[in-house]
Amino acid sequence: MRPMLLALCLLTLAVPAAADVGYVLGPNDAITVQVYGQADAGVATRIKPDGTIVMPLIGTVKVDGLTQLQLADLIKKRLVSGGFLKDPFVNVEVTAYVSKTVNVAGKVSTPGVYPLDKDYTVLEVLLKSGWIREQGASYVYLRRANGGPEIKLESEALVRGAPDKNLRVAPGDTLFVPDVDTFYVYGQIGHSGTFPVLKDMTLRQALAIAGGVTAAGSEHKVALIRGGGKEVRANLDEPVQKGDVYIVKERLF
Repeated sequence: MRPMLLALCLLTLAVPAAADVGYVLGPNDAITVQVYGQADAGVATRIKPDGTIVMPLIGTVKVDGLTQLQLADLIKKRLVSGGFLKDPFVNVEVTAYVSKTVNVAGKVSTPGVYPLDKDYTVLEVLLKSGWIREQGASYVYLRRANGGPEIKLESEALVRGAPDKNLRVAPGDTLFVPDVDTFYVYGQIGHSGTFPVLKDMTLRQALAIAGGVTAAGSEHKVALIRGGGKEVRANLDEPVQKGDVYIVKERLF
């Protein structure tokens, strides 16, 4: 299935839902606080590195670690307890998500930094980035911000919604889609050159994709060079691996 068609199909799939607790505010996020009917009581500001903002009337407010609803409730209580307003209606909107983002790099339609304005899975972030390009591999690497080994995730498993594969991303994580895996074939073949490695592809299928063996060649005389090693006789039913070099040799008449 081609990348664009696959992306369209993905839009119809249900992604397992997570508990939506709301976006948790952090340093450098930009927010707007509105106190309806009291224009001078609100503020548009950026959260300071120490996790605080300064509000008219009530002064410094610690907001780091709170959701928008929690912050709105806190400001309301402070306004009431301070005797400024009796029963204010407070609304908090995030105008710039900065403290919690995920990086998307490599062969996707739109690489960049994406805000985690809610709880996202790897699949959802790839969809936000426009999905994997045709030149991209059939897998993605997840690099956790807190370190640890890279996690390799097959795109097909993500599409199927396998819960142990479609992991949830965390702030600072990076998704990287490398170039598509390729193999090379030359000699007595219809079209010599570089070709993508497809899932579960065998050498027999690879030769067909490359235009088939010519009349002067023999599918029983195909040599393989793998990993920079020595030339060996290839098995038509063995899986093709990234970087394989196949040489189709002439038949003996």
